[in-house]
Amino acid sequence: MSRPARAGAPADWRDGLPPGRDGYSFAFLDAGAKREIRRRILKAVAIPGCQVPFGSREMPIARGWGTGGLQLTLALIGPEDVLKVIDQGADDSVNAVSIRRFVQRVTGVRTTTDTPAATLIQTRHRIPEEPLRPHQILVFQVPIPEPLRLVEPSEKETRRMHAEADYSRMWLYLYEDIVTYGEITIGARYPVLVNRRHLMDPSPIPRWDVERLDRNPALMLFCAGREKRIYALPPHTLVEPLQFEDVPFRVESFAGRRCRRCGSARSFLDEAIDEATGRRSYACSDAAFCEKVRKAGGRTAPEPEEGGP
Repeated sequence: MSRPARAGAPADWRDGLPPGRDGYSFAFLDAGAKREIRRRILKAVAIPGCQVPFGSREMPIARGWGTGGLQLTLALIGPEDVLKVIDQGADDSVNAVSIRRFVQRVTGVRTTTDTPAATLIQTRHRIPEEPLRPHQILVFQVPIPEPLRLVEPSEKETRRMHAEADYSRMWLYLYEDIVTYGEITIGARYPVLVNRRHLMDPSPIPRWDVERLDRNPALMLFCAGREKRIYALPPHTLVEPLQFEDVPFRVESFAGRRCRRCGSARSFLDEAIDEATGRRSYACSDAAFCEKVRKAGGRTAPEPEEGGP
């Protein structure tokens, strides 16, 4: 999967890639690590939703802070790519800024906050509000890749359950949730079935984003560095949330609420509570989308507020 050297390329290119910065190879990882990760990605793409083990490397950030997603990004990124990194929808959080600066430092690639302009997007727990395109790759940081961990602590047993497509315990867990609370209470990490075969953990994205996994035109890759697992959703893959005929899957409702910044009523909203007054306000989780709507003059309502509980 090496890239061919371009005409007029510097004489010190190796494997079709330019030299890295500060003494590092291009994109920090050595060529062997990149090849191993790419092979695992190919297998994950060939079997959508199936977890593929890989040799997770030590990274210059702590495990649990996006080492898996970072390794995929570094293994795939090239000199012509444009990178976007988001954390819960924000481009300016500590985690997003740190990862973006590191990748830019060891590759020299261009970065952006504009979703359509990016070719490679690394995300923590959100899918951008703007529709993704076929040429884009979305890389998810995943803390816990195993959806059956809710019902089975043994890794050996969960491997058997996946091999036999034995997901009865998960269905029972959802049924007991309905009996106890009248509805399925799982918020983030809602389990989905891929191609009607593999049960998959979509990472801790909200329910709002789960339906947007279905038949998405972009390639979606998931990686847990601590758990050493990679899995994938190729473009246009069938993804269905687990649901019962009489208790259908539903997303978060923001009926009657708008973003206080841009006035949007069609995006996922974060709630903020004023500690002094107890009043609530809402803002778009996707900060770049919110800013774009504001610049386009999309604000149609004043800052909405609700009384405290």
